[in-house]
Formats: sequence, C-alpha cells, structure tokens
Amino acid sequence: MTQRFGKVLGQMLPAGNTLLLEGDLGTGKTSLIQGLGKGLGISDAIVSPTFTLINEYHDGRVPLYHLDLYRLTSQQVDELYLETYWQGIEVPPGIVAIEWSERLLHRPSSYLFITLSHQEESRQATLQAVGSDQNLDLDQIPLALNSTSA
Repeated sequence: MTQRFGKVLGQMLPAGNTLLLEGDLGTGKTSLIQGLGKGLGISDAIVSPTFTLINEYHDGRVPLYHLDLYRLTSQQVDELYLETYWQGIEVPPGIVAIEWSERLLHRPSSYLFITLSHQEESRQATLQAVGSDQNLDLDQIPLALNSTSA
C-alpha cells in the first residue's frame, strides 16, 4: 500500500513539490519514494541514500531528488544548503523527497508533510499540505488509490 500511495503521488505531482517524510525505522519512507519513482516513470532502482545522502533521478516525467538525513545532525544538515533543491536554483525543478525531515532546521515555505506509522498489521500515512502554493488536490488521492492497481 505504501508503494501504491507513492505511485499515485508520482502520477499527480508537478515539478516544484517537496515531500517531507517522518516516521520510525521500517514505517515505509523508502517504499513510498520507490512508488513515487514508479509514478514518475523512473526506470532506475530507487534505493535509500543513507550513506550518499542524495540520489538524483533524471529519467522520469520530472526529476526526483531523494534525500536521506538519518545519519546527520540538524547542524550538519543545515551546512548542506538543501534549499538549492526545493528552490530549483542549481538543479532543474523536480520533486524533492526528504526522509528524516525532522532534522531540517529550515523548511521550504510550501511542502507536503507525510507522517508514516505502524498500525498493527499495516502502515498508516498522514498527509498535510503546508503553504499556499501546493498544486495538489488532496481529496483526489483516496479516489486515485482506489482506482489504481499496485
């Protein structure tokens, strides 16, 4: 279900969106981003950039920038100037997906905040649009999930 949710987001999101993901280990952050890549039409295998910090995928409908901040402190994250990704200054505008986003000292002015958690035998995702310039109708996501196959 987590990958399917990501796939739906990948099919719906335009360039310029940032996803901030939070949740404990094993709640599906990387699985969601793998589905996001499928929805964007990315053919490369998407793996968590835990040691490389950032993986860039340019072969989809729009670029995907996958960041994993798990091994960093907030101060180390701040020194990376990740704003260049969500502002599209030094890279083509795409979708920025950040695992362990609670380590960010500075967030974009607009983003989709996704919290993942374990719920007995399944996972739960909570999605919140923050900021005024989100180009996504959140009400369409459940409809798309119900009509999309894995």
